[in-house]
Amino acid sequence: MDWDDLRYFLSVAREGSLSGASRNLGVNHTTVYRRMLGLEQKQGVRLFERLNGNYALTTAGEEMRQSAEQIAEEIDGLDRRLSGRDLRLSGTIRITTTDTLAYRFLGPHFANFHAAYPGIGLEVVLDSQHLNLTRRQADIAIRPTDAPPENLIGRQVSELSFAVYGSDDYLALHGNQHDLSAHSWLGFDDSLSHLMVAKWMSDNLTEPNIILRANNFFALFSGALAGMGLAALPCFLADPEPTLHRLNGVEVVKGSSLWLLTHEDLRDTARIRAFMDFFYDGLVGERGVLEGRG
Repeated sequence: MDWDDLRYFLSVAREGSLSGASRNLGVNHTTVYRRMLGLEQKQGVRLFERLNGNYALTTAGEEMRQSAEQIAEEIDGLDRRLSGRDLRLSGTIRITTTDTLAYRFLGPHFANFHAAYPGIGLEVVLDSQHLNLTRRQADIAIRPTDAPPENLIGRQVSELSFAVYGSDDYLALHGNQHDLSAHSWLGFDDSLSHLMVAKWMSDNLTEPNIILRANNFFALFSGALAGMGLAALPCFLADPEPTLHRLNGVEVVKGSSLWLLTHEDLRDTARIRAFMDFFYDGLVGERGVLEGRG
């Protein structure tokens, strides 16, 4: 059996659709469909039930998935172990991080690393979710978390702080309102309700007038810039913006911590070790910015 067929099969099984698998694999929808049709024809068994565009595993498909997951785990493990013995300061590093960190904060550090290690290429994947480092979707994660996965190793860089911000225009009109609940607010949707800053809003605002909810800090940042209302934003994102200002008398809220993470099998890969050490030294030097003191 062709491992590439199993790789396509696993992606469809995990995503539950051809469109999700095509995004995951970086190929078009038709390619995934042809591979699945060909696999079923070669095996002489139906692996999926097609229901309203979704792909649900049949009994035979579930049996194949169990074996394919074991094979994938062995192949991914071998890949990591071999990469861990790579002593060259060359090749490519795939980094996953959040859009806010990449936009406002990480660019100069990427440039400095390239200047120090021109033989190492960088691929940056922006994703608010944790890409799976075990499956080599990324080599290194730079992201906020309170509980790093147990199978990853790394270093805690700093805490991340949040404050309440309003634009020049908004504060000129409403800055004299001392009751926080009297302001217009830009808030979080349910997907971000677990954040410490979302819990702070819930604890400190009585029936707030939330005129916009979002699952992304950029949407809140843009709304605050436009003068729509107040927003609780990461200090590293909002402090450099000249037309946004912290609301006087409101505490700085501690969020999660920023971590540099990689898989334990990659710890001895020369380019990974160089990146982890270089970025830790660079990011630690900017703790004041990350913690709202800079």
